[in-house]
Amino acid sequence: MHYDACLSTKALLCLEFSCILINKEEEIMGSSLALTLLVSFLICLFQFTRCVSSVQPLCRSDERFALLLFKESLAVDKEVSAGPFAYPKADGWKFQGVDCCYWDGIECDHNTGHVTALDLSSSCLYGSINSTSSFFHLLHLRKLNLADNDFNSSQLPSRLGNLSMLTYLNLSTSSFSGQIPLEISWLSRLTSLDLSNTMRLEFGMFSHGGLKLERPDFKSLIQNLTSLKHLHLRHVVISSPVPNILANLSSLSSLDLSYCGLLGKLPTSIFHLPNIQFLDVSNMLKSTPCSSQGDHARWPCRDRALTANRNCIVSFGYSNEHFVF
Repeated sequence: MHYDACLSTKALLCLEFSCILINKEEEIMGSSLALTLLVSFLICLFQFTRCVSSVQPLCRSDERFALLLFKESLAVDKEVSAGPFAYPKADGWKFQGVDCCYWDGIECDHNTGHVTALDLSSSCLYGSINSTSSFFHLLHLRKLNLADNDFNSSQLPSRLGNLSMLTYLNLSTSSFSGQIPLEISWLSRLTSLDLSNTMRLEFGMFSHGGLKLERPDFKSLIQNLTSLKHLHLRHVVISSPVPNILANLSSLSSLDLSYCGLLGKLPTSIFHLPNIQFLDVSNMLKSTPCSSQGDHARWPCRDRALTANRNCIVSFGYSNEHFVF
């Protein structure tokens, strides 16, 4: 119930009873009606008190403070978010009351008041994030989306691994750089992970984005993420073989490993994943799908894919060919 509506309704009701008691005191004193009105008045006060307590801010003060500190640590630049519906979400927080659970991009647990979702995607945020950032105090986060911002080539903070409740993590196209920390692999509840980069123009030529997987390697990153349904690493520099343990991710429905510079051959077991619906391995610059024997592997690979799974969209990136089956 809205705070103002709740208070005004209860207040008017109590005022009405008060006026009746005052105006009729002499007439009804000693009568049963006086007792009835007194009981009704007490019930009214109880309802009024309950109403006031029920509309107290759900948001926990320490988490509200952490959100405000995070907002103040970053600048707003409307040029850095490319999404068609981009706007500075956090700028509106100061006009949206003290209850952060009703702020734009925030969701809370209705029982505990803990912040469970922070979605500041396409929010025109610019600046650096490190392991001292205040949002790491939001230990009950289940969803974190900071996609389509510009974090100024910051490295992914290792403290992301402390957000152990996360099931959804999207840091794509936000100008992060450097090695993806091993601590990401601690997030065993993840069902969706998107660390995709965009191509950048450097010295007149396009290059990969800044994120890479070396130590830990691809296998180390995903070996504990057995609940993944969506794994998107587009333009992350991997430069290692596709690990066979990908075939153990039985819940996986969407896999994007395009433009990653993957080595070796693509395990055919990937096509046998029972729930796979989308697979993009476009421009595996240092490999060829299914075989390391050059262009002769193209059509046999497609044939194996067609045989293995007929409910999947696959892109191998040869002349922009996409195979739907």
